[in-house]
Amino acid sequence: MTIFNRNHLLALVAATAITGCTTVPDESAPEVGTDPTQMSGFSQVLTTGAVADDTVVGSSQTAEYGSASAAALSTTTVYFDFDKANIRPEAYEILKAHAAYLSANAGAQLRLDGHADERGTREYNLALGERRGKAAASYLAANGASRSQLEVISYGEERPVSVGNNESAWAENRRVELKYTAVAP
Repeated sequence: MTIFNRNHLLALVAATAITGCTTVPDESAPEVGTDPTQMSGFSQVLTTGAVADDTVVGSSQTAEYGSASAAALSTTTVYFDFDKANIRPEAYEILKAHAAYLSANAGAQLRLDGHADERGTREYNLALGERRGKAAASYLAANGASRSQLEVISYGEERPVSVGNNESAWAENRRVELKYTAVAP
């Protein structure tokens, strides 16, 4: 199965920002997702409902919210300080954009994957990843998302994105990843 990955999403965001938004559908234009050569893998997601673990889907996200929010919606990772689960100020707009999308699309489902760096025990890092995921979920809910649309999973230190024994690597691993598991119909 072809996966609609982050590169596809970024291309979609760029295309949407260039073409702009319209409220009147063009009857002559093909419907997004109906031409597999137009958006490889996206039509399969639309018809089967299958979404892989590393998939971020949301073509309607960019069409509905404009380019500034589209940029925030294309950001699917928020970072945390060492041993903290507080939302950083730079993540506010990102989470607000995702909350607005979820609020407007009751069928959308979002999984929040909490992560920690390798310092600390395995158990501590699992709990810290969960606290981070729950903090992001609470922020989303406070800004319009329904709690029933949100799922929190913690991976602790088990899925690092950066391998290294320095602050730069650790900072990249202290994160919550936002992954859409269902899109609005």
